[in-house]
Amino acid sequence: MTLHAGASMPDSLRHFMRAKAHPARSVPCPHCGAAAHKPCRLRTTGRLLPEPHPQRASAWAQTTACCPDCQVEPTAPCHDEGRARTSVHNRRYQEAEATAA
Repeated sequence: MTLHAGASMPDSLRHFMRAKAHPARSVPCPHCGAAAHKPCRLRTTGRLLPEPHPQRASAWAQTTACCPDCQVEPTAPCHDEGRARTSVHNRRYQEAEATAA
């Protein structure tokens, strides 16, 4: 099967090619502005990064998993005694990774 310009890639092939990508790439990066399913970039040089920015990993965990530490539902930000955090708790990352596996 050959694909021509403008043809869409079959979902099965697309999934296979993304299988090795970090699951955080499924959300846009709030740090560098990379679109969902695209790699993060350095804002100064445009160089592609092999791993997502920490802010992107945090956004992914927030949309994917509940937090066992502060008991919030997916999409709600983590907090410490009522004070909002800029990132999620480590246990929420673990929950998100378990969900993705």
